[in-house]
Amino acid sequence: MRIKMLVIAMSGLGLFGANAHAQTEIQWWHSMGGALGDRVNELATKFNASQKDYKVVATYKGQYPVSMTAAIAAFRAGNAPHILQVFEVGTATMMAAKGAIVPVATVMKNAKEPFEPKAYLPTVAGYYTDMKGNMLSLPFNSSTALFYINKDALKKAGLEPAAPKTWKELVATAEKLKAAGHACPYTTSWPSWVHIENFSAWHNVPIGTMQNGMGGLDTKFTINSPLHVRQIAMLGDMAKKGLFTYAGRTNQGDAKFGSGECAMFTGSASAQAGIRKAAKFEWSVHFLPYHDDVKGAPQNSIIGGASLWVMASKNRKPDEYKGVAKFLAFLSQPEIQMEWHTGTGYVPITLAAFELTRKSGYYDKEPGAELTVRQLTNKTPTANSKGLRFGNFVQGREVIEEEMESVFAGKKDAKTAMNDAVKRGNDILRKFQAANK
Repeated sequence: MRIKMLVIAMSGLGLFGANAHAQTEIQWWHSMGGALGDRVNELATKFNASQKDYKVVATYKGQYPVSMTAAIAAFRAGNAPHILQVFEVGTATMMAAKGAIVPVATVMKNAKEPFEPKAYLPTVAGYYTDMKGNMLSLPFNSSTALFYINKDALKKAGLEPAAPKTWKELVATAEKLKAAGHACPYTTSWPSWVHIENFSAWHNVPIGTMQNGMGGLDTKFTINSPLHVRQIAMLGDMAKKGLFTYAGRTNQGDAKFGSGECAMFTGSASAQAGIRKAAKFEWSVHFLPYHDDVKGAPQNSIIGGASLWVMASKNRKPDEYKGVAKFLAFLSQPEIQMEWHTGTGYVPITLAAFELTRKSGYYDKEPGAELTVRQLTNKTPTANSKGLRFGNFVQGREVIEEEMESVFAGKKDAKTAMNDAVKRGNDILRKFQAANK
């Protein structure tokens, strides 16, 4: 009797018979902490509950540069994760990591999973697509730069609570705010991303040669053009007059706006969640300002954020790639994307998800959420506005920001600073080119 009961117990544990089922584990390394990390875990849990063959294990591996370095080291050691979240400026570095990645388009095709690149927002997909049209990584958390105003502050200064549409109008509004006693008329987060990268796309001018680096490693920066110099000179002049307060290189401007310290602000669309919680005033969000004497402006903005790369391994079995493909297909479902979009503030990566969200009435309640997609798709992307791909752009962006800071502090004129940014940036590009021939 005891033996019979033992056999039944073991059978119930799946050690015998038809109940035995070995799940294939899919390791997903990401860089989202806090509430966003909880959302990532929810996605993995929901996928795992939707089928029995695969189990996605989501693991936080530190900030983007840290997780990318760890994944490359793991690849060399033969135990790379299946999926790695990489920020957009790491795209060229991932592409150059020979043998380390498998293009998403290839993974989906081999697994016979439905995959249509045209289903994704063009400015989102274009960032992660090669010159032949193959999608290399799956867009995941994408945002864009937007313009925010404190309507109460404008009213208090005797102004209409309407957003300036052009930079000329913004400067004039800043002057009136300053005259009315407002200590910080305008600030920004992510200065290079907003005032160089998105500024260039929004005005349909190149950041670099070779289609902003997408056409080859021998690209060179072109951010010392008359229009770029004009923009940085304008900001420098605003800083000198107390119309622009420099907040820092990352998202420090978000808090300056949310607290009411600064009346106007440019930053990420994803800042909206924090501003909703912090702001004790009426505010609104709008398209980025533009120079109305630039032909064709405004064009379209570009994304920030990250994508999911499938990593290769000599020990990896075909079934593991199949599981990765199923998970990526799951993430692309309109319902899943709508949930991610509305829960985080990031852009829905597919047109179907955008339509589903619109029909749900969400944009009627949160109009700022729709602006991201509208601005990204304002016009059909051009070679100048579909994204950028520069090697070691983490360092390149730091150089650009150092030179911008020198103008804001009154240490250099804009022309000298942007010439220096190009020279120093090109040195970084040449070192990357030499290392990845």
